[in-house]
Amino acid sequence: MHADTIPLLVDRLRCRFPSRLVDAVVEHVPDERLVAVKNVAVDEDFFQGHFPGAPLLPGVLMIETLLQASACLLLHRDGLRAGSRVRLRGINDAKFRRQVVPGDRIRIEVARLRVRGPVTLVHGEVRSGEQLVAEADLLLAVEPDPVSIAPTAVVSPGAVLGEGTTIGPHAVIGPDVRIGRRCRIGASTVIDGRTEIGDDNDIAPFVSIGLAPQHLKYAGQPTRVEVGSRNSIREFVTIHRGTAEGGGVTRIGDDNLLMAYAHVAHDCSVGSDTILGNAATLGGHVHVGDFANISAFSGVHQFCRVGRHAFIGGYSVVTRDAMPFAKTVGNRARIYGLNTIGLERHGLSPETIAKLRRAYRYLLVSKLNTTMALGRIEADPSLACPEVEHLVEFIRTSHRGVLLRRPTHRADEPAVDD
Repeated sequence: MHADTIPLLVDRLRCRFPSRLVDAVVEHVPDERLVAVKNVAVDEDFFQGHFPGAPLLPGVLMIETLLQASACLLLHRDGLRAGSRVRLRGINDAKFRRQVVPGDRIRIEVARLRVRGPVTLVHGEVRSGEQLVAEADLLLAVEPDPVSIAPTAVVSPGAVLGEGTTIGPHAVIGPDVRIGRRCRIGASTVIDGRTEIGDDNDIAPFVSIGLAPQHLKYAGQPTRVEVGSRNSIREFVTIHRGTAEGGGVTRIGDDNLLMAYAHVAHDCSVGSDTILGNAATLGGHVHVGDFANISAFSGVHQFCRVGRHAFIGGYSVVTRDAMPFAKTVGNRARIYGLNTIGLERHGLSPETIAKLRRAYRYLLVSKLNTTMALGRIEADPSLACPEVEHLVEFIRTSHRGVLLRRPTHRADEPAVDD
């Protein structure tokens, strides 16, 4: 756990001493245990006037150190964006075994024992060196924050906002909008139409979600936008709702990063764990597979597909389906082989990557046409794996055709930053 996370988590305590009594987290097993340390200095505020001439760390502050460490353990489970706080409900079997004085370095160990309804039982111990200083069982409740709406924001009475969600200044939320828990909506953002947004989304200022599509045939039909959970949507991103002709819904999955000025047009479907670079643009009805990366200032033509784990280089123009697992770059875009670095980053095994590389050799290097190359791939038992099967299915189900053009000259190949 990064040291900067500690004050953010401790700040969520409902009852706490103004001083931070946790200096660093040295061990952390999510949902199980956490070990923190505190260096006790002579200039601490609580030593002033406390046993003059013989300063001691008060027992109540030893309990406070356990409480703050327990808050880090319980709140970090849901991440820093969790709109929750920890309330102390009770203390059982507290024991104080020796004094703590300036110069001591104490080790705070807390472990979650059990959960009963809203209350969690945590056992904590404070040690100085190898010696046990204090111990106690804490009864803690994690409680959601209420919704926070800036005074200048305009939120329709019909909108539904989840617990812990914050609405920034001058934001506008329409009457048919549903926003999940622990979302952050930035200043001057507009969310309108029949829009449903999941939990833990971070939406920056000046974003536009759910407005009418840029489509001449759209006549106000009740179409929708659906956004999943844990997405980061940065400044000036636009996501338009669907059209009746295109299925009526624009969808964004989970854990995506949409960088500034990216545009998702009507009836698009974006999977999960994707990245849309700055000003990346998706035309209408585009489908983007999981783990795809569309780099800055690239455009994808309407009705095209971008396959799983595909990498689209910067400033590219994609007018046909971009192949899964591959690098596609240029204007008009051409294929530059397997997206090896991206596949390795997402945990594909070397054996799977080798099978994909051999399958692409059939498609790109051999003198076979696409139909014959697919036949060879399917007939080769050494290439059998789910990823190669997905590649074949992607090509066979393409309506606009797939991008299988290689560069005509090596000099034409642009530099690609994976």
